[in-house]
Amino acid sequence: MECDKVMYKDEAIAALHNAIANSEKKYDTQTIDRAIQLACEAHEGQQRYAGGDYVCHPLQVACILLELGMDNETIIAAILHDVVEDTAIELDDIKRDFGENVALLVDGVTKITQMPFSTREEEQAENVRKMLMAMSKDIRVIIIKLADRLHNMRTNSGWNPQKRRDKAKETMDIYAPIAHRLGIRAIKEELEDISLHLLDPMACEEIEENLSMRSDQRAEFLEMIQDQLRERLGEYGMKPYVCGRIKSIAGIYRKMYIQGRAFDEIYDVFAVRIIVDTVNDCYNVLGIVHDQFHPIPSRFKDYISTPKANMYQSLHTTVISHEKIAFEVQIRTWEMHHTAEYGIAAHWKYKLGIQKKDRLEDKVAWVRQFIESQKDVDDAEDIVRSIRTDLSSDDVFVFSPRGRVVTLPRGSTVIDFAYAIHSEVGNRMVGAKVDGRIVSIDYEVKTGEVVEILTTSSANHGPSRDWLQLVKTSEARNKIRSWYKRERREENIEKGREELEREMARNFIRLSDEDLQEFLMAQAKRQHCSSIDDFYAAIGYGGILLSRLIPRMKEEAAKYARSEPVTPESIAAAAKPHRHHNGGVVIENMDNCLVKFARCCNPVPGDEIIGFITRGYGVSIHKRDCTNVPADPSHSNEPERWVNVSWEDSVREEFKAELRVFVRDRIELLADITAQLASMHVMIYSMQARQIQGGHGEMTVTVGVNSLQHLQEVMTRLRRVNGVEEVERGGA
Repeated sequence: MECDKVMYKDEAIAALHNAIANSEKKYDTQTIDRAIQLACEAHEGQQRYAGGDYVCHPLQVACILLELGMDNETIIAAILHDVVEDTAIELDDIKRDFGENVALLVDGVTKITQMPFSTREEEQAENVRKMLMAMSKDIRVIIIKLADRLHNMRTNSGWNPQKRRDKAKETMDIYAPIAHRLGIRAIKEELEDISLHLLDPMACEEIEENLSMRSDQRAEFLEMIQDQLRERLGEYGMKPYVCGRIKSIAGIYRKMYIQGRAFDEIYDVFAVRIIVDTVNDCYNVLGIVHDQFHPIPSRFKDYISTPKANMYQSLHTTVISHEKIAFEVQIRTWEMHHTAEYGIAAHWKYKLGIQKKDRLEDKVAWVRQFIESQKDVDDAEDIVRSIRTDLSSDDVFVFSPRGRVVTLPRGSTVIDFAYAIHSEVGNRMVGAKVDGRIVSIDYEVKTGEVVEILTTSSANHGPSRDWLQLVKTSEARNKIRSWYKRERREENIEKGREELEREMARNFIRLSDEDLQEFLMAQAKRQHCSSIDDFYAAIGYGGILLSRLIPRMKEEAAKYARSEPVTPESIAAAAKPHRHHNGGVVIENMDNCLVKFARCCNPVPGDEIIGFITRGYGVSIHKRDCTNVPADPSHSNEPERWVNVSWEDSVREEFKAELRVFVRDRIELLADITAQLASMHVMIYSMQARQIQGGHGEMTVTVGVNSLQHLQEVMTRLRRVNGVEEVERGGA
């Protein structure tokens, strides 16, 4: 499929018919043609943002699914997947004409549009919840949705820039992880690559330039290695399929920009894949490869004996060629190869697993387990966060003392491991051993480690609330919340009431007693709680996150007639009892007001500044030349919210300032920069660095200073460090 190619109805129908004709499977063309006719009539007159007839979208989604080898019902549902949402066609019409299974698939893919939502995030989360519930009944729902998202991402030119970024982030957070967990490599990698090009085009361009440099030499090298392997394996009477492979842009991006490796440090950018007939052949080939080339011991992975959670199986080894060049070798059977490429879709394309123990129901059992782990979650947005972590492509494999293999997202702690074993093991956990030694409760497990959980027999023992901040997986987090929900209701109510009252006071939400009860009951019903006490309890055990609820509560509280409007006077009055200091800033006509310093420009004493009255957070202090400050605030949309501010005569506070340091790469440069800051007794709050082409780099450093003069002195001293080319002040 071509990206951003505008198609029209007749061309799209011809492409679909051609795909069916070229397929090795037999399809019910009469029923498919009826579906095409209905879709064309229903979508008549509708156009896509990128141009062309709208019906081309569902037809091309069906073509993607044909490439995966999906069945008749899936193809028909793909053709009809938008008619219920965007046209007058009813679900009952589809059920009558095409059967209940097709109607179920269409309903599962259809977004929830009838319900009112306060935020886009809430709508997204509820649609994901609905999709996952339908997916637990029929896995084909998500396969259609992945094909739908893939075609939308391919044809993104009709979206405005902000929508492109939003869709790209949503794709990276939700759909790519699901495609990975289903093992559909081609869709996962293409979704990630397109999304990254929209989110970080400069980094993708840099990777592509690295790949294109000396590409002829690399291709020649790979061809030579493949010939050497075929020749050596032929000496043992083996005739495997040998081919080369290039790592995806997203895969390289993760290692370069997330793991901080240089391009030349990524050994699996280019790899050789060897496909054989049996598992025994895999291990025999491995021995021959290690005999022919020198292996790197730490780079061997056996995913045949320990498959990945997405059913992926293969042997991976990195070896050094006779030319002293490292490259990866992947060894697998044909069946493993089909599963590696198509994942769960191989069930339909190659009929894998139908006559074996690993039936389709067993392969998708994780879907039901994932849904089960979310049943006690009151905040629908938690599901989106869970997908991002639990279905991550970066997993670790950990062993119990009895040899059980547990797959966890990278960064998981021993607490996550305990809850993955069993709820009661986690609830009664008092400590852990890793490879026979005692470790701290926040220890992050690593692949190959043997983890033993130490428990107590006390019936009164339970998890700590602090664990909610330590665990990585939603399964562990939800089981901890479930325990508190079940065992500590009165404590949860009291804790939830205190948290809510504190947040409402901090955000100046003030209502009369009469309005407060009505207001809280409305909030409770919105969160599916039957009473205010249930609402308090859900806040107390962490089922409802106030950080996401408060902005909406502030908007709704303003609608009550007795609620006080947000004015400079009300903000000052509300802040007085709390006795907040003003951070060294004098605010015109206000005394002792809550103050925060804007992160966009990080003002320090000596900067010309101005204040902005925020809704619920006091006064935000900006530099006068900050890009978020209008040239003439008195003629802005809300001139009454801009106030005059100035620095106190004697400021003793420390302020955070962001610096951008441009450098030439050299050994010990980072040590020299930190030593220079330490010699000035300057606190370093954060430091990030990235490599730029041509041996240059850029560092972003957040330091503590007490004035503009102090900041300028720090910048001057940093410029004296050997290798530092320029130092600029960051922020707007």
